[in-house]
Amino acid sequence: MLVSEYTIPGVHVCDHLVDVPLDWKNPDGASIKVFAREVCDPARKQEKLPVLLFLQGGPGGKSPRPVGGGPSWLGEALKNCRVVLLDQRGTGKSTRIESATMAAFADGNAGADYLSHFRADSIIADCEHLRKSVFGGARWETLGQSYGGFLTLTYLSQAPEGLAACYVTGGLAGLSATADDVYRRTYPRVAAKNREYYQRYPADRDRIARIAERIAADDVRLPDGDRLTVRRLQTIGIDFGMAPGYENVHWLVDEAFSDPEETRFSDAFLASVMSLTSYDGNPMFAVLQESIYGQGKGATGWAAERIRSEFAEFGEESRPLYLTGEMMYPWMFEEIRSLRPFRDAVEALARHDGFEPLYDPARLASSEIPVAAAVYFDDMYVDAELSLATARDVGNIKTWVTNEFEHDGVRQSATVFTRLRQMVRDRGGPLG
Repeated sequence: MLVSEYTIPGVHVCDHLVDVPLDWKNPDGASIKVFAREVCDPARKQEKLPVLLFLQGGPGGKSPRPVGGGPSWLGEALKNCRVVLLDQRGTGKSTRIESATMAAFADGNAGADYLSHFRADSIIADCEHLRKSVFGGARWETLGQSYGGFLTLTYLSQAPEGLAACYVTGGLAGLSATADDVYRRTYPRVAAKNREYYQRYPADRDRIARIAERIAADDVRLPDGDRLTVRRLQTIGIDFGMAPGYENVHWLVDEAFSDPEETRFSDAFLASVMSLTSYDGNPMFAVLQESIYGQGKGATGWAAERIRSEFAEFGEESRPLYLTGEMMYPWMFEEIRSLRPFRDAVEALARHDGFEPLYDPARLASSEIPVAAAVYFDDMYVDAELSLATARDVGNIKTWVTNEFEHDGVRQSATVFTRLRQMVRDRGGPLG
């Protein structure tokens, strides 16, 4: 259903909202709503253009809003495509899941059962429904950033007939990698980023140590009332894998104290830490982080927490203090106000041992859909070695391995998207 249509500078917008089943295996049961924003060049709004579906990273991230031209790739895509910006179910305007949602469930198991319908298989079923019911049913192209690449592999496994070509940036998942496998590879990469950070900003070794010691000694409260702990401080390292991440952290800690004697944290520092480590805007990112690796038998069982014990350098007492990355820990659902309502459901998800497979190795191996993937050699979040192993197991895929960009390369430079498109064109272009 088209709910609104309007033009803003440089972009014509059509907003769509459709009903889909909560559980695609039970289409006559409860339903939710999925939102998609269709954008195109205003001068070409009457033309029949190829459609490009953007699969946002995450999990639990809404699509970018077209503000100030949007991310770098969007302007390039709008030269000859209609672009569909999907709010994946549970995010943005697609039956958003937040703390109030969880209050409706009797217990954690009921909450976990609901959340289990917001994984990649359900998202791709939503995409196919949109393609057929709203966008005419022709094959479309996809651009998958980060988790969007995971979704691409599910799409290729589940409904390749809907795809004309796929572009993936920093998002080729290990097809059989468990959560344990992923985090065992991730911690060393995060440690390397910490070493590089402290080489760039050597004075921050002592500065961050002093911040940690003050936090450990005092009852430091964030503006929302949460207590700031050392382990919560460490989670600001999640930014290390993005292009400006080192600078963002450095300038944050540079003004941590309000006085020369360093006896009082600045209001700006506390507000920034609260914003960086809270999940009011995207709780699903924390809630579903480990379940995206759940396939078949075996619970994820708080893998990031368990595997962390194998890497002593990430201890709260270690110096220099190492900051952590894209890991979610059980204590976060106790200490962080916006995540507390999800605690019981996330505990149940961590124990769940019957996740259905998200990828079909045989179907992927025989795939004829042209795929071009950027693999960032130094990617902190998605292991390059696992990505290249996956590329060897997927038919008709070409990779571009580079250390020129960090994980957010497609947002930083249009070069990434244009190169991937050219890689597909060089092999005959998208399927008709």
